[in-house]
Amino acid sequence: MSEFVLETAGLTKEFKGFVAVSDVNLKVRRGTIHALIGPNGAGKTTVFNLLTKFLTPSAGTIHFEGRDITHEAPALTARRGMVRSFQISATFPNLTALENVRIGLQRRLGKHFHFWRSTKSLAALDDQAMALLESVDLAQFAHTVTAEMPYGRKRALEFATTLALEPSMMLLDEPTQGMGHEDIGRVVEVIRKAAANRTILMVEHNLSVVADLCDRITVLTRGSILAEGDYAEVSKNPKVLEAYVGSEDMSDAHH
Repeated sequence: MSEFVLETAGLTKEFKGFVAVSDVNLKVRRGTIHALIGPNGAGKTTVFNLLTKFLTPSAGTIHFEGRDITHEAPALTARRGMVRSFQISATFPNLTALENVRIGLQRRLGKHFHFWRSTKSLAALDDQAMALLESVDLAQFAHTVTAEMPYGRKRALEFATTLALEPSMMLLDEPTQGMGHEDIGRVVEVIRKAAANRTILMVEHNLSVVADLCDRITVLTRGSILAEGDYAEVSKNPKVLEAYVGSEDMSDAHH
């Protein structure tokens, strides 16, 4: 097993003459929380869309667990264990939190699971679903219809449904977007817990979250990697500070 779970080489994406992502060489080390940050329009979402096969690269390769997955179908990549969470809400609004997580578990079991088999296997799934809900601090919402849950709790539920698929690598797309202070704190703890035995790559605008959570940070600007390192290194880098001027000031991120 390589120390890098995910590696891109020369990853490039052009849209009708506009280069959104240019020659990105990204290496994500196994068992780390790695952040992709940068000003608006830096290409972070395009990189995520390339990694999860929502877009085809114009050039370059993507290796996951040592295998070239550049031209693989998105579903196959997901089955290999690279799963993107917080994609446009992946929950069913009219089902309860417990039912949503149970569907995630059934999805992972795929063909092997026949829900008409026995109430015993359903009960076993309910126990697993409850454990996942507890892990994201949602036990008290188990029987609440998802549509009636507060926003921050819905995001935590999406997290639980993703964890139900047992991914070895999770891609988190702005997990704290639109959240208040209390929800952010809760989600950060959930991510920390989820990272215990897997690798996480996240796009995140909230730099205090990045500083608190992430082992390694890649800064993108205009589709290219500008800098890489831990938060202390990156936040002192004059090129990075310059890139952030006019968007969000890195020195304010902690306050």
